[in-house]
Amino acid sequence: MDNVCHTLVGLAAARAGLNTRTGLATATLAISANLPDIDVLVFATSIPSVAFRRGWTHGPIAQLLLPLACAGAMWLFGRRRSVATSFSWLLALSFIGIYTHVFLDYLNTYGVRLLMPFSHRWFYGDAVFIVDLWLWGMLGLGWWRSRRGHTRPARIGLTAASVYIVLMLISARASRSIIAGKWTEATGAPPAQLMVGPVPVTPFRKSIIIDAGDHYVTGRFDWIPRRVVFDPERVARNAQHPAVAAARSDGKVAGILVWSRFPFWTVRPVGSGFEVTLGDVRFAGMDRGGFSATAVVPRTFEP
Repeated sequence: MDNVCHTLVGLAAARAGLNTRTGLATATLAISANLPDIDVLVFATSIPSVAFRRGWTHGPIAQLLLPLACAGAMWLFGRRRSVATSFSWLLALSFIGIYTHVFLDYLNTYGVRLLMPFSHRWFYGDAVFIVDLWLWGMLGLGWWRSRRGHTRPARIGLTAASVYIVLMLISARASRSIIAGKWTEATGAPPAQLMVGPVPVTPFRKSIIIDAGDHYVTGRFDWIPRRVVFDPERVARNAQHPAVAAARSDGKVAGILVWSRFPFWTVRPVGSGFEVTLGDVRFAGMDRGGFSATAVVPRTFEP
């Protein structure tokens, strides 16, 4: 999820009553709810950000060490500022913040590597859009209405957000089953890979990506009224083009491949070689954000 949502979770949890447990409780919850995103420091390097993000700092080792680091830093800060704190409560709140972060990141189509560094496998909830205005509203309103010391609005906001997430998870699972059935019925074979993902603002609509072998099929699913629409256009994978094999050894391309779920390639002649661009259908058309990579390879073969 985006950092506004992570922060609102921490602030709402604080105003739901956890801010009374120890000094610096609110700050601890807000900071720990964002702490796994310390991996944004990768932007200061030449490493493709998607190759590193949502990995080491979201895996099991970080899930144990980051709360200890956060609680220790807040405890030392409290001592310097003469703020009464309880290390045990600071640690508990840090764990709450870290685990809400990891869980919320799991909900997206972007993915999270929950087992890094023991496994590079990506996990996808495919349930909630990465910037969800409904969660902002529920959490933000609960936090704001609790600003005068009343815990009830914050608790209602957290409960509403939790119910919404559960319903979106159920919706994701159910819609995936429906679409897989429709595709199998139409083609006679189940999809090699399928994503039924959330879209901005509209919780009753889903985007579809199906791996159909040498190409991808995209589409849309609506709950109200219930319908499945497959787009007539196809997204060619082009993975067998000889220039693609050469491009895979490029550092930036290899970095994108670490993260890519539905990779596709575009190849065009340039001078004495080929310009090869790798993208992902999930973020097709988004040149910014490090979601694609381009390499120029020499023409050392006959096309």
